[in-house]
Amino acid sequence: MHFFSTDTKTALESKHLAQFIAFGPVVFQVAKVLRDSGILKEIEDSGAAGLSLEAIVEKVQLPHYGVRVLLESGLGIGLVIFNNDTYKITKTGYFILHDPLTNVNMNFIHDVNYKGLFHLEESIKTGKPEGLKELGDWPTIYEGLSQLPPHIQKSWFGFDHFFSDTAFPKVLPHVYDNNHIKNMLEIGGNTGKWAISSTAYNKDVHITIMDLPQQLSMAKNKIEALGLSHRVSFHPVNILDESQPFPKGFDAIWMSQFLDCFSEDEIVSILKRCHAALDEDGFVYILEAFWDVQRFETAAFCLQQTSVYFTALANGNSQMYHSEVFKNCIYKAGFEIAQETDNIGLSHTLLKCRKVV
Repeated sequence: MHFFSTDTKTALESKHLAQFIAFGPVVFQVAKVLRDSGILKEIEDSGAAGLSLEAIVEKVQLPHYGVRVLLESGLGIGLVIFNNDTYKITKTGYFILHDPLTNVNMNFIHDVNYKGLFHLEESIKTGKPEGLKELGDWPTIYEGLSQLPPHIQKSWFGFDHFFSDTAFPKVLPHVYDNNHIKNMLEIGGNTGKWAISSTAYNKDVHITIMDLPQQLSMAKNKIEALGLSHRVSFHPVNILDESQPFPKGFDAIWMSQFLDCFSEDEIVSILKRCHAALDEDGFVYILEAFWDVQRFETAAFCLQQTSVYFTALANGNSQMYHSEVFKNCIYKAGFEIAQETDNIGLSHTLLKCRKVV
């Protein structure tokens, strides 16, 4: 939170940032084309010598005019510098080319979000994902994930998995070591990554994945291909259907990057049904990223902007939450937080919750 408590920019810096925001869509598209066309790579490969405009045109085989417009825009954006008639790459240009987080975010925004964000104001007014119509005709994006065009699906899962891939190896010991978990219910299993990681880490645990039927089909195919069907079961259900009770008999319930897909009232409803399904001495483990507990301002910024995807495209009523807002939902559902572990992977917090006695 301390990142956002004071206004530290001068008036001149603030006005420059305001223009950067005003031209935001231009900045984004130019950076992406400079990356994808090979222009930035050719400049980087030239090293300290740099490249002239004519040399770049020859190497990338694009029209002289178009390359010139992109590079002149790239100067103002800060991706390249220009001296002695040659272009050289900047540190920011390097990150646009090579930083995994930057590339995952850029692909996610371009392929999944860009057109839909045009409908953001509409979504704010209605509380519905009005931008989703740019991708398909579904109530939320989750019903349509398995039907998205391959390149859009790739960018969506690339974004989703990038963060879980850094967190899962770190969080597995926190969940399984000394906790004697034999039977776990995973709610919102996505493509089965947690179940696969769990069975590899803990030879005794059995996972039941509960999710939408469309989502389960993707996870089931992967589980079967890995020969893990004897250790992973599937329970299809619409989580938002409050008439559907959760299956009982589990000593732990796991949810990762899942509850941020729901409104506060929906989170409370889901957790109340977890409360009813969980064994008396069991725990609910929740892995989430909260923007107010990040070590770096950049991480907080990324999470805050990701919330807008939920508003305009995903479901219209959820977000990447402030931790206190989220914890209040946990308390309302009849749980207390037994243990909190921050700074897992890039940005995650693990909440270990138990029933209030």
